[in-house]
Amino acid sequence: MKSMSIIEESQKYAALLEHKPELGPAATFVPNKAEPVYNWLYYKEGFSKELVNWLLDYFSAQQTSENETQNQTTPKALDSSEFQLVLDPFCGVGTTLLACKQKGINSIGYDVQPAAVFASMVKTKNYDLDELKEQARLLLKKKFIRLDKKFPPLFYRAFSKYALEDIAFFDSEIREMGNNNDFFLLALINAAIKCSYVWKDGAVIKIRKAPKPPLRVMLRKTIYRMIKDLEASPQTGAHCVAEMKDARQLDLEPGIIDAVITSPPYLNNIDYTKVYEIENYFLGYPKPPLRSFIGFSDVEEFSELPASARAYFTDMKKVLYELYRVSKSSAKLAVVVGNGYVDGVIVDSDLLLAKMAEGMGFNVEKIFVVNERFALEERTKKKGVLRESIIVMEKI
Repeated sequence: MKSMSIIEESQKYAALLEHKPELGPAATFVPNKAEPVYNWLYYKEGFSKELVNWLLDYFSAQQTSENETQNQTTPKALDSSEFQLVLDPFCGVGTTLLACKQKGINSIGYDVQPAAVFASMVKTKNYDLDELKEQARLLLKKKFIRLDKKFPPLFYRAFSKYALEDIAFFDSEIREMGNNNDFFLLALINAAIKCSYVWKDGAVIKIRKAPKPPLRVMLRKTIYRMIKDLEASPQTGAHCVAEMKDARQLDLEPGIIDAVITSPPYLNNIDYTKVYEIENYFLGYPKPPLRSFIGFSDVEEFSELPASARAYFTDMKKVLYELYRVSKSSAKLAVVVGNGYVDGVIVDSDLLLAKMAEGMGFNVEKIFVVNERFALEERTKKKGVLRESIIVMEKI
């Protein structure tokens, strides 16, 4: 008898699909645009604070149910003693880390996107607010000096001459500040993007010339808004770490992670590092870094899939092995994934990853379908429906 292909085997996991469209908006970064601290750097590819909190509550309810099943008289609730360490191996701009910190839960995040990791570090750091206010006052009263600074070609299209002069001046002053200069550098990056002619369309940077506010004015507004955000943010003793590392090779000891909340790159062949060329330049990356993450392994595994999909799932297999290795027994995991349309084929990433995860020793409990959209060719031809899903599983 002919054995089933991995695609055929994965279809049995369709029975775990459960539609939760009410989570659809939370699976995008849009709600974060109105959230203090979370909105310090817009990151289209991220999810929201709402989703992290919902998943933490969901994990808590699961724990309570399991404890009641075991006849424990006092069900456990989610707190820093229950989930001591949460991991996000594709942390983006730190939404998982910041949400955990605000709940008093320690967390670790990794990513390969320099601007994203930098934003994660700045947003989860502890600050002396009085010191920040004094540094802000001194910075913004500095007398302007015109500097002869060379920028990448994109900058001369993305900014006015006067904005570039202000960027050069404030960038130089901030780098001389020492303590807290990362806070003010993120403010400068944020302000610069808002004063630019840049419009990010998918994985493409486009230029739209239009009147923009002076950068000095926007920087002042941004700095004091960020300080105000910190004043209103919950303060806890939770520890956060954000580092620039590859999720396929986690630098962690085995069995230390209590929960994982993450979203790997989707199967779409888009290199989003190029979209953040301006942000990365401020951090010493004058050109987009090579895309060293998911989807670029040269492999022959998963032969029934299109070539780029084979590479994607081979890399994701390495990620899942690492997640299994570093997770504790009974650890809870939530992985937000999007299905892809590759070389004329709809690829059910959620079902394939669920099948792979169970083969490694995870128990896949649910696959929540939060968004659906049409797969399109030539922008108008509908070729099927693509799901965006949350795979919820537990390490057995």
